[in-house]
Amino acid sequence: MRKKEIISKLPYSKPFLFVDEIVQIDENGVEGKYTFDENLDFYKGHFKDNPVTPGVILIEVMAQIGLVCFGIFLLDNSFNKRTSIALTSTEIDFLKPVFPNEKVIVISEKIYFRFGKLKCKVKMMNEKEELVCMGTIAGIIVTPVLSKG
Repeated sequence: MRKKEIISKLPYSKPFLFVDEIVQIDENGVEGKYTFDENLDFYKGHFKDNPVTPGVILIEVMAQIGLVCFGIFLLDNSFNKRTSIALTSTEIDFLKPVFPNEKVIVISEKIYFRFGKLKCKVKMMNEKEELVCMGTIAGIIVTPVLSKG
């Protein structure tokens, strides 16, 4: 499956699409990039006069690239509009802030994918190659079986 095709299958749209590019993807992991536009609404109120990207948004970026894009790739042709994706757990350590207009790189490595549950070790780096945050993210992907008849 092509990288742009994976992004087109994501169940998100702007302003909640946090994937600009998939750099690399295979059966063991994924690497992708996203740049935080300074005009995103959450910057208007998250630390007045000194906007910082909320941690929950950093987790969302990590989940969209490191779990959902990766899950779509792993499911290949069985992923469709009826497929459900849900975040089941996160454990993230935050080390550096991310500011408006910063580009981040997310690198996700598969821990396991079985019975529809995908768990990954994920890290986010900034353009200076500094570690921003890291941890584990897990989710469940359910693709309904179409009945014959």
